Amino acid sequence: MAALLQHAGYEEERLLRVAQQMPCREVQAGMLLSLMGQPQQYSYPSIFIYGHRASGKSHVMHVLLKELELPHATVSCVECVSVALLFEQVLLSFFGCDAASLLPRSPSLSDFVRIYRQQCSQSPAKQTRYIVMEKAELLRDTDANLLPALLRLQELVEDNVTIILLSEIVWDKFRPNTGCFEPLLLHFPDYSKGELQQILSQDRHPSYTAEFYSSYINILLGVFYSVCRDLRELRHLAALNFSKFCEPLAEGKVKETDTHKLWRNIEPHLKKAMQTVYLREVSSLQWEQMQQMEEKESGALRGLSAHTHVELPYYSKFLLIAAYLASYNPARTDKRFFLKHHGKIKKTNFLKKNEKTSNHLLGPKPFPLDRLLAIFYSVVDNRVAPTASIFSQISSLVTLQLLTQVSHDDQLDAPKYKCAVSMDFICAISRTVNFDIVKYLYDFL
Repeated sequence: MAALLQHAGYEEERLLRVAQQMPCREVQAGMLLSLMGQPQQYSYPSIFIYGHRASGKSHVMHVLLKELELPHATVSCVECVSVALLFEQVLLSFFGCDAASLLPRSPSLSDFVRIYRQQCSQSPAKQTRYIVMEKAELLRDTDANLLPALLRLQELVEDNVTIILLSEIVWDKFRPNTGCFEPLLLHFPDYSKGELQQILSQDRHPSYTAEFYSSYINILLGVFYSVCRDLRELRHLAALNFSKFCEPLAEGKVKETDTHKLWRNIEPHLKKAMQTVYLREVSSLQWEQMQQMEEKESGALRGLSAHTHVELPYYSKFLLIAAYLASYNPARTDKRFFLKHHGKIKKTNFLKKNEKTSNHLLGPKPFPLDRLLAIFYSVVDNRVAPTASIFSQISSLVTLQLLTQVSHDDQLDAPKYKCAVSMDFICAISRTVNFDIVKYLYDFL
């Protein structure tokens, strides 16, 4: 679609090469070229490009400036934690290290403008120079006069230079309260489902046909499009789950055209991957290894995702372990399990006629808060002060429905709880903190 990128100042061959590298963004690239004008002409002082994450803003700017060989400086506001680094990066890109070395240790805006004008007098611009500011919303946290000055930098330095701000927020929330020069606005909308299908299908595996990979992307978008429209995250998910999609094909069980069988094989795997969308708690390699371990194990960890292990804080895991022990152990056995010098006590001495049935078959029993805390301080591996953080974590466990409060809300002096997790669940949690919970359960003596 090079016709959308026709411009009098550039060769058609270059514009065609540019269009091939930015699928589904030809309209925005054409509008940006119109705002930039021809290379020798003075451009507008500042352009504000906004859109959601992974909507192609940085990619379009990078391709245009690189392929059209325009002089530019790309500055990441995340990396440039001070204005000194920002000024140094701009001078280094346009005039070299000698110009950047002229900056004082703590340069001001006037120092930057003075050095820039000196260098311009020695090497005036033959084409428009572009300063691209990525993550420009971070400029709001800098000096109040920096952003208004950058928007009028062309006037200050008397050079053919244009500031291009890339941001994820709209200009109305970006505009300084003191007022400033208004830039031209250009919006990059989110990719539609069809555009995501077209872009992701270009990443096909060389060992498989384009139709096969396109059908996989269609299945992937059918699952994830309602919850995630981030191109980078979808690309990560596509690469992560493609090997699982191809397993029946590699084993010779199905053909490439058996889309229904391939879908039945990958569906539970994709639903499990939905629990970690955007989180990136584990790497791609760790995720694959974890899935292989789950398939090999007998079921102790089955149903528990990586999200379950990582989400609970360290002391919350011990609180949950203590709650499980309090729910399934009789209260009079706490002395046996949690006191160092309890003497010799046999299990037969504990048994009563009504305790012949396993406590795990009878279900969890309520316990008071003070008993929970006593067991918690006994099983935790280091000394913990009874702070408000511990009590707030108990409330969080109730909110997560891992604990159930069985006493009334008006009983503030002695609230009672029950543990609401299964044996497999608590064993998996215990392994993450190297705690052998079976040794502390009365039913397994």
